[in-house]
Amino acid sequence: MSEHKTLVLNHKQIQQKITRIAYEIYERNVQEQELLFAGLTGMGYVLAELIAKKLREISPIQVGLIQVNLDKSQPQLEEISCSEAGPYTGKSIILVDDVLNTGKTLAYALFPFLADNVKKIEVAVLVNRSHKLFPVTPDYTGYELATTLSEHITVKLDPENATVHLH
Repeated sequence: MSEHKTLVLNHKQIQQKITRIAYEIYERNVQEQELLFAGLTGMGYVLAELIAKKLREISPIQVGLIQVNLDKSQPQLEEISCSEAGPYTGKSIILVDDVLNTGKTLAYALFPFLADNVKKIEVAVLVNRSHKLFPVTPDYTGYELATTLSEHITVKLDPENATVHLH
């Protein structure tokens, strides 16, 4: 039996969303010398890479990129770490994930940065499902999608065929 999936965003639309997010980040951070993109394990990190690349093309802001390593299915059970150790004192951080569902994963992803006196933390997501259970709201959203809790979103950010599907 084949699983029914609906195309939500095609490759061209995803590229447009990434470009728009990069411009929004630049507009809101034009005074910043440097931004640190912190992509969550998996597609969050790939999305962070794509947004960082676009921001480098359109702005003079220095862009750093790290990966936040955590178990997305049970973030409370494993230690959360970053691909590059801090300190992150004084840094402006953009926390990036592909899909924001309840906010739980992104809330746990804040842990590595809370011990340091960061300048600010903003959140960027490609798809916001708006099932908010934790106090995490995206500052930058590619697409808002009202779904039921039983539905799932799949994000694939392949260089030649990026897609977002609803299952």
